[in-house]
Amino acid sequence: MSCLIRLATVDDLPRINEIYNHYVIHSTCTYQEVPETIEARRAWFDSHGEKFPVTAAIVDGEVVGWGSLSRYHARSAYRYSVENSVYIDHRFHRKGVGRAIMLDLIERAKKLGYHTVIAGADAEQAASLALHMNLGFVEVARLRQVGFKFNRWLDVIYMQLFL
Repeated sequence: MSCLIRLATVDDLPRINEIYNHYVIHSTCTYQEVPETIEARRAWFDSHGEKFPVTAAIVDGEVVGWGSLSRYHARSAYRYSVENSVYIDHRFHRKGVGRAIMLDLIERAKKLGYHTVIAGADAEQAASLALHMNLGFVEVARLRQVGFKFNRWLDVIYMQLFL
């Protein structure tokens, strides 16, 4: 499936939020348990700016996924490290949209002068883990039972890609 990856705009936020909130309610791919409000999504978007891009994947004029590079930690020594996020409309899984977003984010991270991209994923999210591994990320940590959602303890796997 062919998709266009571009920088997200304020007009994309309702759709970005809709995609994300599906996972808040139905999945362990986010540990957020209460759906994100559009006001909170706008504040999140406004905090990103050009050093921390938010992108949208477009198929037939519709936002079907999004990605972002976010500050890894606020302290200055972490300034060359970013964390990535990727969320795909559940109807578009396994169509190459996530890979397209990730390849774009990696290229943007390189152009912005970052040294490493860090990804955190729930240990049950096999597709996300496989996508990252296929793009060169390696597992660097597994934090056991640090999340609790859907009445069970969850492990987080951290992966890292050097650029």
